[in-house]
Amino acid sequence: MIFVDAGAFVGRFLIDDQYHKRAMSLWEKIQAEGESCCTTNFVLDETFTFLARRCNHKFAAEKARLVYSSNEFQILRPTLEEELAAIELFEKYADQKVSFTDCISFALMRRAGAPTAFSFDQHFERAGFKLWS
Repeated sequence: MIFVDAGAFVGRFLIDDQYHKRAMSLWEKIQAEGESCCTTNFVLDETFTFLARRCNHKFAAEKARLVYSSNEFQILRPTLEEELAAIELFEKYADQKVSFTDCISFALMRRAGAPTAFSFDQHFERAGFKLWS
């Protein structure tokens, strides 16, 4: 199971994104290898908010509909206990400026048994996960 972070979605959806070519190559690799993917509702919030600010709300809403209607992703939602665990991680990684969304992702990746992140964010490696490459 590959965890998909916001940067991977942004890279996929924006052709002028600095990671677009790399993201498209890695998306193709996921499909070719038949890997299953998961993400979180927090990551999707971050993604669609970024797309709305960078482009416009209509573009972001189109991409949101595309993701939510797709069978490509399992969308994970945290329990209260996982959100509380994320607070502990948020404090633990404070010196590295890790976002709360990433801390939620770390907790949910552990629950889902997803050891690998499709991300351009090195925080995942620092938290003990592999980066999809």
